[in-house]
Amino acid sequence: MLTPGDVVFLIDVDNTLLDNDHFAADLGAHLEQAFGAVERQRYWTLFAELRVESGYADYLATLQKFRSGLDDDPRLLRVAEFMLEYPFAERLYPRALETLAHLRTLGLPVILSDGDIVFQPRKIRRSGLWNAVEGRVLVYVHKERMRAAIQQRYPVMHYVMIDDKPQLLAAMKRSFSARLTTVLVRQGHYAVASADPTLDARPDVSVAHIGDLCQSTLADFLPATQCAASPMHVPEST
Repeated sequence: MLTPGDVVFLIDVDNTLLDNDHFAADLGAHLEQAFGAVERQRYWTLFAELRVESGYADYLATLQKFRSGLDDDPRLLRVAEFMLEYPFAERLYPRALETLAHLRTLGLPVILSDGDIVFQPRKIRRSGLWNAVEGRVLVYVHKERMRAAIQQRYPVMHYVMIDDKPQLLAAMKRSFSARLTTVLVRQGHYAVASADPTLDARPDVSVAHIGDLCQSTLADFLPATQCAASPMHVPEST
């Protein structure tokens, strides 16, 4: 029987604990207001290209590329300030911090995120998530490839991965096998992929909102209770 000392919760940030889609929409609006619709679209085109190239979202590196051709327009400084000073704490999903506190009673919550090494940690700090997990934060380029590093840093019997991306959860399941329970939070634009019939590993647990996990028990995450894409046995919040 697993106990809280045997379990680590690996919890994603963007669109899992924090509404990153809202941030992206605000950034797009800010770019359009400052530079116009054409330049806003150019930023997102560069963003998409760089994401394919690097494997993760890199807002600051995109801004550096976006800078080319604008002759160091002073409005670029305001965009940079907008990103760095963005009020991410206001973009936490309802009960996100409460969920982290609750999961601490069931195991050890650890932030596990993809991203760049500057902006992503700053986002996690400014949102309050860093302090909420007492600095247990991991930021990798490809977290699904970091099983050995994760297990070395937090060696336990069982892991629970909480994320909004079904494909990533499937990749994590292949890597960790039976030692991992996957939890899909159906928030953000990636969640629509949860209905993809080509997924080779369905999430073990599925909830509509991160706050739904406030009502979970350790038994909800035990390997013996796993069943493909089963909802938690708790009412979903409104």
